[in-house]
Amino acid sequence: MGNTILGIAGYYHDAAAALVRDGEIVAAAQEERFTRRKHDPSFPVNAINYCLEEGFVDAADLDAIVFYDNPLLTFDRVVQNACAGLRQGPAAGARDLFVQAAGAVLGDKIWVNEHVRQTLGTLGRAGRVLFAEHHMAHAASAFYPSPFDSAAVLTIDGVGEWATTTLGTGRGRTLELFAEIDYPHSLGLLYSAFTSFCGFKVNSGEYKLMGLAPYGRPRYAGRIREHLIDVRTDGSYRLDMSCFGWLDGMAMPGPRFADLFDGPARQPETPITRREMDLAASIQQVTEDIVLKTARHLRRLSGERNLVLAGGVALNCVANGKLAAAGIFDGIWVQPAAGDAGGALGAALLAHHMAFEAPRRRTHGEGDAQRGSYLGPRYSSEEILAFLDRKGYPYRRIVDRDERLAVVAEALAAGKIAGWLSGRMEFGPRALGARSILGDPRNPRTQATMNLKIKFRESFRPFAPAVLRERCAEYFDFDGDSPYMLMVAPVNATRCVPMDTNAFEAGDDDMMAVINQPRSDIPAVTHVDYSARIQTVDRDSHPEFRALIEAFERLTGCPLLVNTSFNVRGEPIVCSPQDAYRCFMRTEMDVLVLEDVVLWRREQPPLPDDEDWRKTYELD
Repeated sequence: MGNTILGIAGYYHDAAAALVRDGEIVAAAQEERFTRRKHDPSFPVNAINYCLEEGFVDAADLDAIVFYDNPLLTFDRVVQNACAGLRQGPAAGARDLFVQAAGAVLGDKIWVNEHVRQTLGTLGRAGRVLFAEHHMAHAASAFYPSPFDSAAVLTIDGVGEWATTTLGTGRGRTLELFAEIDYPHSLGLLYSAFTSFCGFKVNSGEYKLMGLAPYGRPRYAGRIREHLIDVRTDGSYRLDMSCFGWLDGMAMPGPRFADLFDGPARQPETPITRREMDLAASIQQVTEDIVLKTARHLRRLSGERNLVLAGGVALNCVANGKLAAAGIFDGIWVQPAAGDAGGALGAALLAHHMAFEAPRRRTHGEGDAQRGSYLGPRYSSEEILAFLDRKGYPYRRIVDRDERLAVVAEALAAGKIAGWLSGRMEFGPRALGARSILGDPRNPRTQATMNLKIKFRESFRPFAPAVLRERCAEYFDFDGDSPYMLMVAPVNATRCVPMDTNAFEAGDDDMMAVINQPRSDIPAVTHVDYSARIQTVDRDSHPEFRALIEAFERLTGCPLLVNTSFNVRGEPIVCSPQDAYRCFMRTEMDVLVLEDVVLWRREQPPLPDDEDWRKTYELD
C-alpha cells in the first residue's frame, strides 16, 4: 500500500483538511461545515477527524502530516511589514497591525507541530509536521488533480507568505514556480479593497462585487489604472501603496479612495448606488485585463497548451470565462476549492509527489482526479430515518428512484423550491448538486423568490444553471466542460429577450426594476448582462443529480435547473440532515429531499423555540 498523507489548512480563513492515499484523493472538507461558522479559520479538528474516519486510518499510521503554509516566512513578512509601516511614521495602525498579525502567527501558526500533537496525539510516522509554501500548495491543488499531463500553472490570491501571484509549470510529478509577484503588490488585495469600499465583507463579499459588476459601467477603470496600479504588457503590476491601508494599518482602502472615487466608502447594508455598481464594473474590468495579460505571458514563457489555476482570484468565474473565450490555452482547469481550503489538498498532494517522489498516475481516463469534488461526508437513509423518527417529523420515503425523482421534478415544474441533500458533500465554495437549493429556471419569479424568501440575500445576486452537459450548447455560448461552476458564458442570443433599461440607464438606481424583467426563456439564471455561471452535469459525477435534471427535462423539455448553495445568508452550506432540516424550516422552501426521503413543508410542525438565524449567523 502507498503512503497516506493528511493535509491541513488553517489559522487565516477557510480552514480545511484533506486525506490522500497513494496519490488518490480520499476525503476533503472545510471546517466551517462542521462548526457552522462561515470561513472558520480555527485548527480544523472536525475536518481532520472526518478525513481520518473516511479513510479508516489511525493518525499514528499517517506517513506524513503537511501544513499548507510556512509560518516562519509568514512571520518574516509580518515583521518586515510592521517595520516598513513604522518607518513611515508612528502610526497607531501599524502597531495594531503588527500586534494582530504577530499574535495570529506566534499564537497559532508557529505552534502547528504542537497543535497537531495535542489534537491527534501523534505526529504520524514522520514524527514531525511538514510545511509547504502557500503558493506551492495552491499550485499543487491545481495541477495534480487536473486532467493534464503537463500544464502552465497560475496562482493568484491575496497573499501567502510573501507571494501574491506565481507562474510556473507542472510536468509529470514535478512542479516548478519560476516567477512571482510579492506582497504588498497583490491583485487579490486590490479586489478586496474595492469589496470593502463598496460595503461588503472582505474574504466573503468578493462574489457580490463580481455579481454587481454587470449593473455598472467601468467609468472608474481609467482612474484605477492611473492612480492605483501600474499594469505592464506581461500582466505584472505594482500598486501605489499610498492609496492602500494594509501596509501601515488595519484598513484595506486608504484615505485617497474617497477623493478618487467620489466620496466615502459605502456603509454595509445601506442602499447600493450607481457609484458602487460602476466601481464593481471597473475593478472587474481591470482584474480581467491583468488575468488575460498574465495568461498570454505565461503561454509564451511555458510553451504549454493547457493552463491550471488556483488561489482566491481563480474563483472569479467571470474572468475565467473571458480567459476560456480568449483561446490563449487549449484547455483550462480550475481547482474547485481554489481558496485557502484547497491548500490542504495541495499540501498533501505536493508531499506525495515531491517529498515522497511518487509518480503521477492517471487513472481517470480523460477526466480529472477531483472526483467531482464530492469529497465530504454522506449520510445513509438509515441515519436520516433515525433522525426524522426521533424528532417525529412527517416524511415519505420513496425507495424507487424514478418515482422519487418524478415527484421532485413535478414540484419544481410547478414553481416549488426544493432543498436537496444527496451523496457526499462538496469540497469548495460551490454547491454542485449534493447540498443544493433547486428551482425552475423558466420561472421569472424564481430569482426574486429564492433571493428574498429563501436565501435572504441581496436581490441582485444571480443564480447558476446546472445543465446536462450534452445540451449546454443549446442554451449557452459554451461547449466545454464546467463541472465546478467556475465559468461564466453568454446565454445564446436566440433565447434572449430585450429589457427596458431606459429608466435605469437614465440614472434610476432601482435594480429591482431590471431584475424583475425576463431576460431570456431561462430568466432565473440569466444575469442582467445575459450571462450565466454554468455547471455542466455529465453522466458520471453525480448520477442522482443528473437523473433529477433528466426527470425535469422529460416533464418540461428544459434540461437545466437553478442550482444554488443550501444555506441562508451568512451560514455555511449545510453538511448533515439536521443542518438541512433546520435551514429548510427557517426559509420558505416547499420541499426537502434527504437522499430517498421527501418532506413537505406544509406537513411539518413549527420548530420549537428556534432562535433567529439572523442572530445565529454573522451576515456576510
